[in-house]
Amino acid sequence: MAFATRMAQALRQHWRHYLVEAGGIMAFLAVSSTAAVVFHHPASAVARALGPHEWVQRTGVGLVVGGLIVAMAYSPWGRRSGAHFNPAVTLGFWQLGHIRTPDAVWYVLAQFAGALGAGLGMYWLLAPWFGHHLIHYNTTRPIEAPHGWALALGAEMLISAGLMLGLLWALHSARRKKWAGALAGLLLALFVSVESPLSGMSLNPARTLGAAVAAGQWQGLWLYFLGPLAAMWATAEAYRRHRRAGAGAERPPMYPDPAA
Repeated sequence: MAFATRMAQALRQHWRHYLVEAGGIMAFLAVSSTAAVVFHHPASAVARALGPHEWVQRTGVGLVVGGLIVAMAYSPWGRRSGAHFNPAVTLGFWQLGHIRTPDAVWYVLAQFAGALGAGLGMYWLLAPWFGHHLIHYNTTRPIEAPHGWALALGAEMLISAGLMLGLLWALHSARRKKWAGALAGLLLALFVSVESPLSGMSLNPARTLGAAVAAGQWQGLWLYFLGPLAAMWATAEAYRRHRRAGAGAERPPMYPDPAA
């Protein structure tokens, strides 16, 4: 069967899954952008109440973002698609054979489309506050320091590998599988609080591109593609090889579910 035919067939069968993926990244950018304004802008009562300590404000953003990920992962919509919301996560699961190639392509297209739409929408909705230097349109950028790009790239690869490894560790266990969504939310909250001063905490090429296009800010964009994609692909491949001997180990479900 020609690949174009397989793509068309997948679209007819699983278009709802792709809408979930687009909607998920849209929700993520909308909530994270709003949280950035609420917790960082000097005119915000919440930011003033938390005081001048940026790590406290980052923790607030992290809790909101992490809570959103948990809610989406356990929602009926997130369960439908597998709640990737991230091209790098989709690449990792594709490498493991947990998602078919046509579905993976549609997932990634939907994720980028959703991110671009949300990025532009939030740019206009939050325009009076979004440009403040503490928020900077919710873009992700390397720190302004010698070799800041290298530090940001290394940090992105580290947290991306950590997220993928955590997901695989949870999803490949019948006992831990139910906690996979909570673990993902916890890790994102931790990364926002601790790692974001180094790279802005992206993990997600679509999320970074959506904000960058809206703001017209392209600094270091390549590293937010290379870091997460390479790290999650490599982590998935290493995990696959490690688990190859345990042929009887339980595999996570395939998304989209062929029976759906």
